[in-house]
Amino acid sequence: MFRSSVFGLFLCASLVAQSTQQQPAATPQPAPATQQQPPATQQNGQRPPIRVQVNEVIVPVTVTDEKGRFVSNLEKSDFKVFDSGKEQNISFFTRERNQPVVVGFLLDLSNASKIHWKNYQDAATELVYTLLPTDKPNENRFSGYLITYANDAEVAVNTTTDPEKIVERIRKTKPGGGAALYDAIYKACTSRTLVKGEPIEPRRIVVIIGDGHDNASSKSLDEVLEVAQRNLVTIYGISTTAYGFANEGDKNLVRLTQETGGTVEYPLQDVYKDVPGYLEQPSDAGNYALKVETGGYTSALANKMYRAIASVAGEVTTQYIIRYIPDISDNNKVFRNIKVSVSLPNVKVRTRHGYFPETP
Repeated sequence: MFRSSVFGLFLCASLVAQSTQQQPAATPQPAPATQQQPPATQQNGQRPPIRVQVNEVIVPVTVTDEKGRFVSNLEKSDFKVFDSGKEQNISFFTRERNQPVVVGFLLDLSNASKIHWKNYQDAATELVYTLLPTDKPNENRFSGYLITYANDAEVAVNTTTDPEKIVERIRKTKPGGGAALYDAIYKACTSRTLVKGEPIEPRRIVVIIGDGHDNASSKSLDEVLEVAQRNLVTIYGISTTAYGFANEGDKNLVRLTQETGGTVEYPLQDVYKDVPGYLEQPSDAGNYALKVETGGYTSALANKMYRAIASVAGEVTTQYIIRYIPDISDNNKVFRNIKVSVSLPNVKVRTRHGYFPETP
């Protein structure tokens, strides 16, 4: 009887297992299609979510005329995008002004900043107020953070929509020490709180207020440039180099900005260029064609600072945004070059030089 019971249990288990194996597999249901270009508005007045396919390439584009003025009335049909030399189909295009951005303000606190520190402290403050407007606090479309760098790079103010937090820290900061610029860029890409939707909306912007030199970083220029490109960061620079002074770090600043699609402004480079006799009348107080603490000097300096800030802020808010899904047969390339052309004469097109097709 015991053997019969065991045999019966074994037979039942076998039949259940066989029945289970013979059940047909569940048919997978197709996933809903990803919405490529959502409608511009919703009934509640809020902006719709931005959905992007994982293999889409995002390309911010700046177009200026022969006088450096922004060209902001172009259409999708005016643009052509080439990926590794092959023309691509543009899947998304917008020229909407004041697009959401998250801005990293990287402030140079090295000894080289001391000579014009007050001027650049004021410039940084003005730039924060310009790029983080407070007239529409409920939208929270603009965010920013502050990274200071001397011997070390520090996230002085983490990502916030409140410009006062950043401005307050800038006002309390004093320069002194080396320059860890590359480490500051690395922290901007890896060590601060992200905003939901990055890097599609909001886009990622970094503004370096410094002269581009580095003598204290653990990272290299090539390392941080790759990290910035992988994280879709556009870098701008407001150079602290004054007219008449050599700056070996300028080539670093130029490379960082050009290869990521940004540009460098030089508010002190040509303050005196039209003043005869400059650099010909040395004095212990300083070789100034316009004497410090005079109305002429203050006016010239303020005008150049204002133009530099307006240029960076204007470019950030007037860029075209293009997206495309690469149609490339060679999937083994580590870095792919991008070229954008416009069907207009005498214009300059600026965008990042390329991208890494795989995630970091």
